[in-house]
Amino acid sequence: MLKSLKINNFALIDRAELNFESGFTVITGETGSGKSILLNALGLILGERADFNVIGPDSDKSYVEAIFSIKSKKFEKFFNKNDLDISDELILRREIQRSGKSRAFINDSPVGLNVLKELTSSLLHIHSQYNTVELRDVAFQLELLDTLAGLNFERTNYTKVYFDYIQRKNHLEKNKQEYLMLSQKLDYDQFHLKELLKLELDKRNYAATEVELLRFSKSEELVAALHAIGEVFFGEAQMDTHLKNSTNTLEKLVGIDETIDEIKKRLHSVRMELKDIVSEAERIVGNFESDPKQINHLTNLLDEYYRVLRKHQLNNQEDLLNLMNDLLGKTDDISVLEFKIRQQENELEKRGSELHQLAIELHEKRKSASTGISNVIKDILAELKLKDTELEFALNKASELQKDGLTEIQMLFSANAGIVKIPIEKAASGGELSRVMLALQKLLSEKRILPTILFDEIDTGVSGDVAQKMGVLLQKMGGDCQLIAISHLPQVAARANTHLKVEKEKNGARTLSRVSKLNDADRIEEIARLLSGETISSAAIENAKALMN
Repeated sequence: MLKSLKINNFALIDRAELNFESGFTVITGETGSGKSILLNALGLILGERADFNVIGPDSDKSYVEAIFSIKSKKFEKFFNKNDLDISDELILRREIQRSGKSRAFINDSPVGLNVLKELTSSLLHIHSQYNTVELRDVAFQLELLDTLAGLNFERTNYTKVYFDYIQRKNHLEKNKQEYLMLSQKLDYDQFHLKELLKLELDKRNYAATEVELLRFSKSEELVAALHAIGEVFFGEAQMDTHLKNSTNTLEKLVGIDETIDEIKKRLHSVRMELKDIVSEAERIVGNFESDPKQINHLTNLLDEYYRVLRKHQLNNQEDLLNLMNDLLGKTDDISVLEFKIRQQENELEKRGSELHQLAIELHEKRKSASTGISNVIKDILAELKLKDTELEFALNKASELQKDGLTEIQMLFSANAGIVKIPIEKAASGGELSRVMLALQKLLSEKRILPTILFDEIDTGVSGDVAQKMGVLLQKMGGDCQLIAISHLPQVAARANTHLKVEKEKNGARTLSRVSKLNDADRIEEIARLLSGETISSAAIENAKALMN
């Protein structure tokens, strides 16, 4: 429960400390006295965005501090997750600075607003008179039904499976789009791959092919050159005969001079070397026969090789091999992706069936619980002088799965007997909506087990005996939880266990708001003021006493 609230340099409040008690507390005050300031201050504690215009003139910052009494065991997981100190007394603090900075603290440890919101959502619920517009929202109506029906676990479980299903579906769609893109590109890549495979890059050495073509294309010149060697040696020049004759002549002169012997030996060696050269040339000539078909074949091979090389702007055979392997890898990639897509489709179909079954079960449980809930709400509304009210949760099965299930909902309402029920946003007046919301909040407070609920003028649009009944109901709710209500109705104020009054006062040139706790005598006077206005009559005093009793 909320134990205290400290406010410093905040709007019209320079400094205030409010102590709260269990049960039903009412806050009253004239219009414009500053009741909304308390709401705004608590809004900061709940993690709402800061309005830096509320910073007062006393300094360049404002702060709001709230102390809650909690059962620490219930919040142990939250505190451990966020590495925070835990105790049964919880101190929450917000500071805002004129420079535009805002800070939040839990037990003196700085935290982000998301952490503060997560915690306070389980501590305090503020219901404003403007929240009655929630009844027009079908998402709120369905959440309301699930809470009152005790289906929050089933709803949460369904939602978890639903978003997992959507995530898988989106992932599958992404893979399908990628597969489509790869398939379209694959046709283009396959064309290039066929060209590369045709070149047999892993089998043929194109540098060697180029040399081979050169040999074939120069074969006639080579043969002619080699024949010329033989002609020089054995042809008309008769070089072999001359060398042989010269060698024989010198043979006859051996012994005359050592130099002549050496020349004879060298001439013999030259003749033998030349004969060997001619023999080798004749042998090679046999291997260099001109083959126009082979020349044409090799020329076409190299032309295609260089065409592909230029096409891809690459430098050599190794680059083309790398490209070919890359394209082969892409073919493998799309095969893997295709297999993955088939697996995902099968898994998604299975998850979809499970999700659809969960949705049907949740829908049936909603239908089963809705009538009983409607009857309980009607009983509460009867206490609030709406005895002929008909309220129904009209549920239909949707054609497609949604994040909340398969249920389409409408809250149908009729305030008078014999009048056909129509959607509540079209049927109920402001006072009727206030009473419907109060009935719903009573049931929600029992289901959610919130320690503290604050109503901001939930009694708008009601008066007289209805206001009396509303005060009784709020008093009952205060027996189950800490209930704080900002009200302008004396019938409601008289039922409170604790009464706080907000009023303005002059402090020099400045107007300030002050909050004070009223004793019994002050309460009677305040309730009398609510009954009769600024001029408090003796009859109003007596009426106030009667209401108090």
